[in-house]
Amino acid sequence: MKAAVLHDFKQPLTIEEVERPKLHDDDVLIKVEACGVCHSDLHVADGDWTQLAGIVKKPVILGHEIAGSVVEKGAAVKNLQIGDRVGVPWLHWSCGECEFCREGNENLCVKQKITGVTVDGGFAEFVKAPASHATKIPENLSFVEAAPLFCAGVTVYRAIKHAKISRGQRLAVFGIGGLGHIAVQIGRALGAEITAIDISDEKLALAKSLGASNTLNAASTDVVKALRGKGGVHVALVASAATAAYDQAFYCLRPTGTLLAVGLPARDICFPPIMMAAGEVRIQASAVGTRQDLTEILAMAAAGEVRCLTATRPLAQANQVLDELRHGRVPGRVVLTCP
Repeated sequence: MKAAVLHDFKQPLTIEEVERPKLHDDDVLIKVEACGVCHSDLHVADGDWTQLAGIVKKPVILGHEIAGSVVEKGAAVKNLQIGDRVGVPWLHWSCGECEFCREGNENLCVKQKITGVTVDGGFAEFVKAPASHATKIPENLSFVEAAPLFCAGVTVYRAIKHAKISRGQRLAVFGIGGLGHIAVQIGRALGAEITAIDISDEKLALAKSLGASNTLNAASTDVVKALRGKGGVHVALVASAATAAYDQAFYCLRPTGTLLAVGLPARDICFPPIMMAAGEVRIQASAVGTRQDLTEILAMAAAGEVRCLTATRPLAQANQVLDELRHGRVPGRVVLTCP
């Protein structure tokens, strides 16, 4: 089968023929119809995350926003059938037995396997996955529509869900890219008053069309002054990988506000403890999501409450897409397709 393979950090992926995955009894083989390209794929490819560098399987096939059809299944698989439409997320497998799994936080499983990091992912014609962790896709969602929800969608959904934002509260979304434009829609569905912040007027126009009440261009506006002038925001979700976005978001919070760390800069971020204490602000992160979170965001999409802006490109253009991500030229999500 054809696959886009990472052999070493900071090197282009190579499009090459590799062996089709062999199944264990509890696996399914999936014909990949669509695979979103996430900023995390870029961080892995560039070796940005030193904490993860030691666990990246090399060579590795990237891609963890996978949607396709089951074409083969292991002898022990009962919950899926040939032809089922399924997706595979970042969380490739969790043990179900550790403390975090038992608490309902399987996304923090201490033994977890990560799609496109510790096991091969979906930048390929086929991928294998444990049948227990392949999630069915609603019939009224296309593969291309569904694929980005398996990371971008579930990540912002879990973050906002845990922030417990309620109708009428003020939500600021920093960075209207693959994650941010979905966050705007989830906030709208929950009845929040949304302000979108970016440095691109085109992306801000997109946010407005998706339900943002207000937009601010951070390149020409004092975002902190503008938001604090309205009392600050209850929740600031940073979907950008820019440290400057975090610096702004922190100071936009009202007392008791929550900063949601979703975008992942290559460098560490820092907040002043005295300001955290003075406002009793909360810093909260979100590690992708669980299978339950996935089911819920897929249901929202199937109900028409969320849609991901997508553009499709062939698998052979994986390197070009990663380069476009490096330079911030992707307004929504690029989805690789396999002919």
